[in-house]
Amino acid sequence: MSEPPSIPGVPEGVRPPPTDPMKGARGIFAATLIIEAIAVLLALLVVDGSPVGFGVVLALALAMIVLSGLQRRPWGLTAAVVLQVLLVVAGFVFVPALGILGIVFVVVWGVLLWMRREVARRMAAGTLPSQQDG
Repeated sequence: MSEPPSIPGVPEGVRPPPTDPMKGARGIFAATLIIEAIAVLLALLVVDGSPVGFGVVLALALAMIVLSGLQRRPWGLTAAVVLQVLLVVAGFVFVPALGILGIVFVVVWGVLLWMRREVARRMAAGTLPSQQDG
């Protein structure tokens, strides 16, 4: 039986995970963007009637929906994080409640990014449960 191919960042002799754990993370990022887009669209109910505010809220929600499908791209996660900053800034300018929602989602994204980093660290150390024998 031949040895499995070595993977950069995974120590020799450590079995790589059977599937890409980061693929699951990308799915969670995409789902979070969809949930966030729904919450942002609900902010249309409290926009003060300004066409610019209405357009900004729609543009943010549309960008979230589009980016949810682009999370497999190398730049998809960076674009999603930049979108969070835009949400907070635009939210406080046009709809203060949307700015508060943006802060809540910044916290959510912070936790997701921490979890992603932790999985990557454990994968590199070979301590994921799927990397253990028997």
